[in-house]
Amino acid sequence: MSHTRKILDFAAAKHDLPEATKAATLRLLGDTLAGGAAGARSGEAQAMLPAVRGWGSGDDARLLGLDMRMPSPSAAWFNGFAIHCLEWDAVHEPAVVHAMSVVTAALLASADRMSGCDVDVFLVALSVGVDIASGMGVAATGAMQFFRPATAGIIGAALAVARLEGLTEKQYADVLGLACSQAAGTMQAHVEASIALPLQIANAARAAITAVDLVKSGMNGPHDALEGPFGYFKLFEPGDLARYTDTIGSKWLIEEVSTKPFPSGRASHGVLGALDDMLRDGSLDPAQVIAVDVAAPPLIHRLVGRAYERDMTPSYARLCLPFLVSLMLRDGIIDPRCFTAQEFANPALASLGEKVTVRIDDNPDHNALAPQQLNIVLKNRSQIEKNITDNLGSPTAPMSDAQTQSKRDLAHSLASEDCDPRIFDNPLAYAMEPQ
Repeated sequence: MSHTRKILDFAAAKHDLPEATKAATLRLLGDTLAGGAAGARSGEAQAMLPAVRGWGSGDDARLLGLDMRMPSPSAAWFNGFAIHCLEWDAVHEPAVVHAMSVVTAALLASADRMSGCDVDVFLVALSVGVDIASGMGVAATGAMQFFRPATAGIIGAALAVARLEGLTEKQYADVLGLACSQAAGTMQAHVEASIALPLQIANAARAAITAVDLVKSGMNGPHDALEGPFGYFKLFEPGDLARYTDTIGSKWLIEEVSTKPFPSGRASHGVLGALDDMLRDGSLDPAQVIAVDVAAPPLIHRLVGRAYERDMTPSYARLCLPFLVSLMLRDGIIDPRCFTAQEFANPALASLGEKVTVRIDDNPDHNALAPQQLNIVLKNRSQIEKNITDNLGSPTAPMSDAQTQSKRDLAHSLASEDCDPRIFDNPLAYAMEPQ
């Protein structure tokens, strides 16, 4: 049996989620909707609305966090953009895939145009989609060149939508093929810290809906789109699908997904979490810090090791560890409302941020986020050294109830006043029961 066949069989199989898997899925759904509602009110998302509104007619799906409806492909696009644009969305760290983002955005639009769906059917579809998207990342054996959260995300999302909308098992191969045919997203957007990053997530969510619609209309797709001579792992990145399919179905990868306490690139969370711990327990006086040095794996340097720039954009700042460190030391929190031109040019923030260095260590793993070595230099020339082995929010270092509530409260304060309160009070009902 081919690896692709194993994935298709898993996507279509009957599943009864274990209680731990169901709990993780519910928790991550709430986290994703809250972050998306906050993202929907960001300046970048609001700027996108006029363009998205012009893409079609109809109103069969809701825009997350806003009192608006659009055609389901457009809604999937906007919701994917909103979920990722603040860099607050959950991530499967070993896969380096924001698996919840594309899958949730697509499934919300799908459930809406079906006028709601069964709770267990939705949760299984979400878990299956996240598993496949994460599995594609687990199978990767090289450093990212294409933006994996989008290229892997569309595959999981399309198969999740196919499952939710009751396509036949025979049609799944065509859905997978058409999803791969639309897969796109470049890491150049990350190198330049461009707002095109959430656009790539958005495109993947919309294309997942499109792939299913095209198959429903009778279009077929390539059936060897993952393993063929011009398949995913020949064109997008090297990989070994056996790394995923040898254990597919024996565990649920959604249980391995990490939440992000801070609205910033995941690669910043090791250092930010360590600083947060020291600020909370009083072992670090931020007024005494004069320099910060981080020795980290290549991926950390590549994703967030960019220099402080006083005229940076918000999308750059979310991926700029020097700015994030200086903001955390000043405020004890990363608040998206501080991602402004005035704050970027703030002399105090800039002065410290320009003394934060990120160095590449000798870790040979191009997908590793840890370990990292944090070294803080104080005014009296003494130093605080800390070895970082886990990122806060990961399964090995979960957020506390208080930290989870703090994130939820901040997201709620950022969301629109007219957003559906169920996003924060009853996220499952919001997803299941369109109003």
